[in-house]
Amino acid sequence: MLTVTSVNVNGLRAAAKKGFVEWLAGTSADAVCLQEVRAEEAQLPEEVRAPEGWFTVHAPAAAKGRAGVSLYTRREPDAVRIGFGSAEFDTSGRYVEADLPGVTVASLYLPSGEVGTERQDEKYRFMGEFLPYLKELRTRAAADGREVVVCGDWNIAHQEADLKNWKANRKNAGFLPEEREWLSRVLDEGDGGYVDVVRGLHPEQEGPYSWWSYRGRAFDNDSGWRIDYQIATPGLAALAVKAHVERAATHDERWSDHAPVTAVYEM
Repeated sequence: MLTVTSVNVNGLRAAAKKGFVEWLAGTSADAVCLQEVRAEEAQLPEEVRAPEGWFTVHAPAAAKGRAGVSLYTRREPDAVRIGFGSAEFDTSGRYVEADLPGVTVASLYLPSGEVGTERQDEKYRFMGEFLPYLKELRTRAAADGREVVVCGDWNIAHQEADLKNWKANRKNAGFLPEEREWLSRVLDEGDGGYVDVVRGLHPEQEGPYSWWSYRGRAFDNDSGWRIDYQIATPGLAALAVKAHVERAATHDERWSDHAPVTAVYEM
């Protein structure tokens, strides 16, 4: 069995003070993918920088206090790669991958974007470079007899079932037609060739949502977005036996505005 968890921690130093350390100590995951770490490795407390029983790789952004992705694995990876060969984005703290036996696990933090600003242009540039890389990664892994799972905050709700208030968000970043079409390409058998693992296991479910705004009573009302995904090659997706969002019992027990998304693969 291979258990993989992905979560946007919304600042790892803050999350560590709110319950992340205890969560990590109790998880049964074999690999944990973190996004929005927002810290240099030296700034992290020891219990999250190098926790006992884990091998860690941290890929902070060159712009201090922004983005940042990390990978925690129970066994030492055979290889680790930071970035995906992009002159613009390889130092932006948005992508890291590690080779484990038979599978490459990646942590992704795709830019969030903002309509009418440079941030949205940045998001589109990232998407434009990342899809060709995903195809290359899939091909390379297949040649090595490996599967792939890219976990993380993709910052796109793919379908109407992936956010509560979809009608009100049709012109907002994260649910724009161009963004959704791009994610459809990632998941197109004849194009990107990947599979949305959680949706594959829960095809008729609303959500399950993984992010709720801190504003209002979004969490209490379960008025959320499903933007955190495990996107896998078909061979690995076919081995997924269960997947769920680790939603906190109460608002006060949250240590991030995102919840961990966990999938179990019967390898």
